[in-house]
Amino acid sequence: MPRPSNMAQRDIEALIHPYTHLRRHREVGPLIIERGEGVWLYDEKGRAYIDGFAGLWSTALGYGNAELIEAARQQMEQVAFTHLFTHKSNEPAIALAEKLKEIAPCPASKVLFCNSGSEANDMQVKLSWYAANARGEHQRKKIISRNRAYHGVTVASGSLTGLPFVQNDFDLPYGDRFIHTRAPYFYREAEEGESEEEFTARLAEELRDLIEAEGPENICAFIAEPVMGAGGVIVPPEGYFRAIVPVLREYGIRYISDEVICGFGRTGQWFGCQAFGAQPDSISVAKALTSAYVPLGAITIEEDLYEAMLAESDKLGMFGHGFTYTGHPVACAVALKAIEIYEREDMPARVRRLAPLFERRFRALAGHDLVGDVRLKGLVGAVELVADKRTKRPFDASVGAGAAVMRLCEREGLILRAMGDTVALCPPLVISEDELNEAFDRLARALAAVADLAVRENWR
Repeated sequence: MPRPSNMAQRDIEALIHPYTHLRRHREVGPLIIERGEGVWLYDEKGRAYIDGFAGLWSTALGYGNAELIEAARQQMEQVAFTHLFTHKSNEPAIALAEKLKEIAPCPASKVLFCNSGSEANDMQVKLSWYAANARGEHQRKKIISRNRAYHGVTVASGSLTGLPFVQNDFDLPYGDRFIHTRAPYFYREAEEGESEEEFTARLAEELRDLIEAEGPENICAFIAEPVMGAGGVIVPPEGYFRAIVPVLREYGIRYISDEVICGFGRTGQWFGCQAFGAQPDSISVAKALTSAYVPLGAITIEEDLYEAMLAESDKLGMFGHGFTYTGHPVACAVALKAIEIYEREDMPARVRRLAPLFERRFRALAGHDLVGDVRLKGLVGAVELVADKRTKRPFDASVGAGAAVMRLCEREGLILRAMGDTVALCPPLVISEDELNEAFDRLARALAAVADLAVRENWR
């Protein structure tokens, strides 16, 4: 094994890496990215990679976008920072709040800013509880999420998440206020012979049964990603949200759409909930909000929630929540420019134009000996690797088939992500047809190499 470079050694001795096997990192070291241009990233040795994962589902406009850079520069020159505490404000925060209200897929009275998707969903939890107290519904504190969901890593948002690696030994979920229902994971969760329509109807009934068992008077909110990202790019059956939203409405349960991954064109609509015909009460956004150039998150606040917040502010003397960087002027200026570009380029329509090629190349992988399932929507998709296609038998976890594909893709000059043995592609929305084809060519070569490795190592 080659010795780590000086910069790699500095990394090993100084940094903690999220979602990384920490001891193994000491052995293999980091891939150090030095610069980016368009959909391409370049490491410290000058080697080029297609960023097939848009950073972390986030750099929708790719790298080196001069307009975003200039927006940040101009705002820093004018006023680099001012906060929103105690009646202070700034024009970029006001303008961005107005813009988000305008484009939101649900009626929005106000917008509350934060720094990340985790914080946005953490605020959704806090405000759901806050409003329940304002309304005198002090028992109405439970929130329904779904197995395999990813909503963040704070104590509250990590409790909403339905993935063991986020919760194990962090003592999450915290308390008994976070409950989970079945994910719309047709490939693994459907019963033998069950159609997508029957599967969807069963999930709606399971949700109803869960609400009745927990007591509807005890449940304040339900949160869902339109497409479940880190849980394995789980794309729900077409009628899923149309089946479950009426159940939530029947019991007066607040419906939150986590648009952190799906927002701003990824699915071919401005927001993922629109791609599935569902209107939430509130949305959480981050990531592509600034094309990840500057950290920023936000939630929309519906009128009745705002009225409850006003009442509590009267009672308590203030609204006791917010961050130093809430409505940071530089972040808001970059977000405004990003949305301007999305509108000018009609990014949802661009995604719809690329989607047939994306789907065709993904569907072509379905016949591969290692691929059990293909799932996609717009420009986010994944293949699930299996040891046996007929029985859907997964590889033993010790094999690390998904990690092997990711590693060999990197050798091919393609960066993507493996969630267990699900390998996902989520490129910048500005990717060209030629670049998209090249990404799939590199993925296909990596899959072929892993298939050979599986035979040599007798993984099955």
